[in-house]
Formats: sequence, C-alpha cells, structure tokens
Amino acid sequence: MSLNTQKLSDLAEIDRFEQAIRAFNAGELDLDRMTATRLQHGVYGQRQPGLHMLRIKVPGGRMTPEQLDAVADVTEDYSQNRIAHVTTRQSIQTHFVPLDSTPAAMRRLAKVGMTTREACSNTVRNITACSLSGVCPRERVDVTKHLDGVVKHFLRNPLNQQLPRKFKISFSACESDCAQAMLHDCGVVAVDRGGQNGFMVRAAGGLGHKPREAIVVEEFIPEHELLFAVEALVTLHNKYSDRTKRAKSRIKFLVERFGEDGFREKYREEFERTQQALADQPHPQGEWRAQTGGQAPGQGAPRKLFAQRQEGLFVMTIALPIGDITPPQLRGTAALLREHGLGEIRTTQDQSLTIFNVPQIKVAALRDGLAALGLREPLVGDNVVACPGASTCRLGITASMLAAPELSGGSADLNIRVSGCQNGCAQPETGDIGIYGEGKRLHGKLVPHYQMYFAGSGMSNNDTKGGALALKGPAIPVVRIKKAIERVQQAHIGSGESSFFTWARTQGEGYFKDLLADLAGVKERELQSVMRDFGDSSDFRVLNLGGGECAGVSQVMIGANFFEAAHEREYRNALVFQRKFDEAAQCNEAILRLLGSGLVQLLGGTRQDDLGRLAAQLQQLVPGAIADEFARAVAALANAGEIGGEELAPISAAVDGWTVKVAAFAAEQDAQLDLNEAVAGLLV
Repeated sequence: MSLNTQKLSDLAEIDRFEQAIRAFNAGELDLDRMTATRLQHGVYGQRQPGLHMLRIKVPGGRMTPEQLDAVADVTEDYSQNRIAHVTTRQSIQTHFVPLDSTPAAMRRLAKVGMTTREACSNTVRNITACSLSGVCPRERVDVTKHLDGVVKHFLRNPLNQQLPRKFKISFSACESDCAQAMLHDCGVVAVDRGGQNGFMVRAAGGLGHKPREAIVVEEFIPEHELLFAVEALVTLHNKYSDRTKRAKSRIKFLVERFGEDGFREKYREEFERTQQALADQPHPQGEWRAQTGGQAPGQGAPRKLFAQRQEGLFVMTIALPIGDITPPQLRGTAALLREHGLGEIRTTQDQSLTIFNVPQIKVAALRDGLAALGLREPLVGDNVVACPGASTCRLGITASMLAAPELSGGSADLNIRVSGCQNGCAQPETGDIGIYGEGKRLHGKLVPHYQMYFAGSGMSNNDTKGGALALKGPAIPVVRIKKAIERVQQAHIGSGESSFFTWARTQGEGYFKDLLADLAGVKERELQSVMRDFGDSSDFRVLNLGGGECAGVSQVMIGANFFEAAHEREYRNALVFQRKFDEAAQCNEAILRLLGSGLVQLLGGTRQDDLGRLAAQLQQLVPGAIADEFARAVAALANAGEIGGEELAPISAAVDGWTVKVAAFAAEQDAQLDLNEAVAGLLV
C-alpha cells in the first residue's frame, strides 16, 4: 500500500495569488478576472457576501496525521464557523473564509504538501479512488500509484488550465468498481483479461443536468498505456466540448453530439497522437495480485470493522454526520493515530473517514479514544450523505444540511443522498434513495420540493447486482420528504426482498408515483402547511444570487488558446526528442493556428483555421512585425511533412519568439490578461 507523499503545493503560486487579491482590492483587477483566478486556486464564492469556501484537494482521500492537523489549523484560524466538511469527491472544504485570509490558509496547507490548486474551475478536479485501495482483498492492484501519476501529470499542466468545463476522474482497483466509473468524465477500472493485467476505461459519464452513464472506450488497456488514454480524453474534451453554452460544456454532451461510435473514433484519434507525444514518459507500475476476497465493500466506507488483505490488520471507519468535523476532532484523531503508531487515514465518497492498518488488539482503545472526541463508528441507518445546499452554496435551493439529519436509512441501512439542487453534488442518482431540491409552483405559490430517485449504483461493474443510475420518482414537498422515505422503506421491508436495488427495479412503472401520490399532491387548503423549508421561519423563496461558480466564469478565449498552445509546444518538444520531425512541425502549425486565431478574435476579427487566410487577416488587423513573422513561419512550414531536424529547429525558435511577442501584445490590449504561466518556459 502506498501513502501519498507528493508535495502538491507551490509557495510562489500562493504569492502570486495574494498579489492578485491586492490588485482586486485596489480596483486594478475586475471581478470576473478575480473570480477566475480564485477558482483556479480552489476558492469558491458563497451566498454570504465576502465569504468563501476553500476546497482542499485530497487525491484518493489519503491523509497523514500531520495533514489532519493542518486542516484543523486552517479551519480554526480562518473559518468563521470552524467546521471542515468532507465531500463526496474526497476533498475537504472549509467555509466562511474571508478572501484576504485564503493565502495564509494555503501556506499552512503547503507546509504539509497539500494544495487547493485546480480544486475548482474548469480543470481536472480532485481525483478519487476506492477508499480501500491497497488493503482490499478483492483488488487487482493498489491503484494509488497510478492515481499519483495522473495527479502529478495534470496538476498545473497547460492542457488543464482552461478546459471548457471541469473534468472528473476516478480509479477503481477491481471490476467491482467501488469508485463509480459510471458517473465520471473518465473512470479507470483495474481488470484481468485472460491472465493479463490492465485497465478498462470508461468516459463521458456525469450527473446533474441530463445524467448520463459513462460508455466504455477501452475494454482493456495495458498499464503502460493508461496515461495516454486519460490524456486523450482530457484533450478530446478541451478540443471539442462547447465553450459557449455552459449547460452543455461537459464531455458527456460529446456523446450526444458525435454518437457513441463517433465519440470513440474521436478518442482514438487523440489517443494515437498522445501515445506518440508521451511515449518516453515513465509510467507507474503497480503490484498486481490475485483476488482473495468475497463481496465488494461498496461505494463508500465499510459499515463495520473490515479485515484487510494484510493478515491481522483492519480498517476502522469514523462516521461523520453529513461530513462535518471540528478542529478539536481533527487534532484529536491525529493524536490518536500517532499514539497507536498509525500513519494513514482516508476521506471517503460517503463523507466518512477510514483508519488503516489497525491491529485487532488496538480496536477497543481506538473506539474509546474516538468516543472521547465525540466520534464513533457507523450505526445502522446513519448512512446519509448531504451537500452544503442553501446553507452556503450560491446554487443551493433547499437546506439539504438541515434536512439530512432528519432522515435515516432505516433498518436496511440504506444509502440516503441529499442534494440542495439538481447539480447533485451529493450524487442522488447513485443512492438507494436520492433526493435533490427544487422549487415547484403550486396554486400560484413556490413550494420547496425534493425530487426523489430510487435504486442507484455508480458501481458500473458491480458483479453482485450490476449498476445503473437511479430511477426517477415523484417530487415531494420538503416537509413531507421524511414520511415519503419512511413509506418507501416500509414497502421494501414488507416485501421480504433483502436487496433494495433488486426490489425497486422489479416494481412496475408508476409504482412509486402511486405509492406516494397523497404526499406529492397538495390541495389549495394545504398550501400553507408545505411552504417552508427545514430551518425556515418564513415562506420559501429562491434567492437570485447570479448563479453559482461550478461552471467557472466566461473565459477570455485568447487565454485558453495560449494554454493549449503551451500544450502543443510540450508535445512538439517531446516529438523532436523522438526524432518525429513531421509530427513536431504539425505542432508548430497548431501553435500558429491557435494564437493567430485568438489574436484576430481579440482584435475584432473572425475565427479562421486556415493559416493562409489567418496571415492575410493579421496583415489587415495588426500590420508590422507580428503579422510579418507569422507569415514567414507559415511559409516555412508549407512542406511540414518533409521537414528534417536541422530545418525544424530554427522554425520552432521563430514560432516561440513570435509567441512571446503575441503574449506581450495581447497584454497591452488587455492589461488584466495574465499569460505568464502559459509562456513561462519561453521567458528568460
């Protein structure tokens, strides 16, 4: 089992972020640019003016006692409500943080190697994994090594700075797929194919607006080609996903656009190019093993003490009500781990914590220590997951954090998932019973509701029951949702079928609508009884806060083009090293096309992909050195397929020199345009 020891932080980056805050406070940086900057650094706006959520990336959920202490310090020193929140993506969020305090919080996290970089915005987000990878008897391999390689590759990668929308990746250690590949933009699953070790890769899954189950793009791929596949999917997203219609900018909509076969063809094109460019890059090599265990542990933490594949050692779960934990509890848990010689703890997709490598002899002492902190192991019925909802989120419609404690998974210990809006951060479509908040107009009034879902499982290859996104049920007024859930649970228990998934999916069409019809319907005389959300003393209303920030903000297109050009430059240099000069020359063409087109659009011209026409347009819009050098570079690349290494070197140098000039010119046109990261390797 490998523990993440990568240092993900960058102090110089935090200094630059602090400078941006000063510029914003001085009126030198406008709101849109500041929003884009802070989102890139994991600082998300709340519905409370002036306060922010700081999202801390925890790749694969793995943490050390020292990192628990750092999160405790950040939460206690900089958060006004002093609560840390574990998310369904294994990150940790702390809310109510003033913007000016965020750099100091980041520096405290940096001391233990943690970062908030790319935890928000249009980037590859925190990468998740099976919460038991490395210790599960069913696993094919400890995927944390592969996860670490992908994390290192994409963090601060030019390709990953201005994607059309966010991109989510998961790693599962066996075919059971506890990390839920089905709902991810890219889901990686360790598999065995006829005695060969490798991975299956799924793509273009997602929840929220128009949920879609991921499709298989690779039935089997060897270990050394995994990074090629992941980068090909990120590149496909960057190249083709819609940058203008935010509601349709996730990669899942490319399946709708191209069809499944067409999507796979586009992926294969990108894979072949990525395979060439990254051919010499080292790849993680895992320790593959035969499975020894039985039933899959599931998509969250074990609900009871779990025997590891390492004989005599166990995983102990700490249940966190709605994912919340306080600084004293964080520090106390860290101290408890040190006291017992334990070095690793993990966040999980069901907002719990898991302690690894616990000898049987220490279980009782750990239980006592946790109890002294107000913590405990899971109890039957408390498997309830919730997003922050309307308590802090600008998109939140209902008070999910107040509703969730009122709900129970009942005697069958069902997984209940509660989201405050249809974006589904609590993943309601993957719960036994999932709900998301919405407002419905009844008799002329807006009434808070929860839309219900039944029998979801994101474990796409779960060999015990299969997997599928949940069945949509009726919408129920908020004040009746507890009764609705209890009624469904009673019907399930009364059936005698132990599996809720099996029971719910064998019911006839309209069963749940009929079962809950009296709770869904509201007569006019009943209106006042359903007008309030949990915790409200007045009638329900939806605040217009200008939308959330999950989709980032409108991009300055030339900025996105510069980062994509930097990615092409990295490919070009790798291909030159491999003596593939014709492919490297094509990268130069791509750089000229990207930056030339971005420049003409910045100056009011029209997008143009033909290099000759671009040259003519540049002569009209910006006559002089920039247009002339562009034209010369285009001419030099006229026979790109026949260019050798000696000819290519001066052309590449000219393209790089021209890139620096264009960056300086663009910055003159837009003083707030920051292209330093995109041209960092070219500046001396």
